[in-house]
Amino acid sequence: MPLLPDNWPDWINVSRETQERLELFVTLLQKWNTHINLVSLGDMQKLWERHILDSLQIAPFLQGQESFIDMGSGGGFPGVVLGLVTGIPGVLIESHQKKVAFLREVIRQTEANLTVICDRLEKVNEKSNEKTHKRSAPIVTARALAPLKILLDWAFPFLTPQSTCLFLKGQQVEEEIKEAQHYWRMELELIPSRISSEGTLLRVSHLSRATF
Repeated sequence: MPLLPDNWPDWINVSRETQERLELFVTLLQKWNTHINLVSLGDMQKLWERHILDSLQIAPFLQGQESFIDMGSGGGFPGVVLGLVTGIPGVLIESHQKKVAFLREVIRQTEANLTVICDRLEKVNEKSNEKTHKRSAPIVTARALAPLKILLDWAFPFLTPQSTCLFLKGQQVEEEIKEAQHYWRMELELIPSRISSEGTLLRVSHLSRATF
């Protein structure tokens, strides 16, 4: 597979060092993907456009933030990409043990400012106690993980009143929003994807449970 392209989009700035770390991530992904289903074989041939660029759409919205939480990080999209490009501390949450092993190896080799929690999303904050504060972050991300209603169920425990969710969604986003609005009150911004005419970056803020 060729290295990442030299000509990056004008909406994201990366140093040569960051490009090299991303290339290392891609190399590790190729190696591990022969043993773990991280990315489909078809998508591996389109890794730059379909996965890396898609994940990078979130990066400008992380600027100036102190941390982020990525739900269901899987093969590292968007969490690893965001961590490598922005340098912002992030927590990746993934329940699949082999994928967690992959993520931890990527973090070790790229020296990304990321940590991984191996647990189900709905269980992470349930295990908090007086000595272990509940996890929260100003930004919570997810990509190709679940319908919006379920994403909000999972994300809510990680949010403060000022937090924002950034979810990469597909062509069913309008239907997902209608379903979620039966259960949640929120402010929404639909940002057209820079990568796909069928994609949307959904920005959710001021989330609260619906009352009737």
